[in-house]
Amino acid sequence: MNEELFKKRTKQLAIRIIRVVKALPNDLVGQVIAKQLLRAGTSIGANYRAACRAKSTADMINKFKIVEEEADETLYWLELLIEAEILPQSRLSGLITETDEIVAMTVASLKTLRKKQKKS
Repeated sequence: MNEELFKKRTKQLAIRIIRVVKALPNDLVGQVIAKQLLRAGTSIGANYRAACRAKSTADMINKFKIVEEEADETLYWLELLIEAEILPQSRLSGLITETDEIVAMTVASLKTLRKKQKKS
């Protein structure tokens, strides 16, 4: 996948996260999870964009690790919404699949970057 397409996917993911957050109940639990999910889910794309502007392979690896961590944290909050029965799985399954794919692509990119770094 090329850089521009991945930027679009991560931005669309953020938009979908924003929509889920808007649908959460306006109680204490909903507000706490909303803030965490919103922060993690929207930072994936922002950190990917930062990785694209990295000054070195090592810098890019560090930024990709942040992308991976934020995507994994996003999955955690989405799973929590389902398991706590705040939102139905049917509402979040596509979002979970997309986030899983982003994690997988990020991990693959990290492996490639680490190989490149070792060769240098």
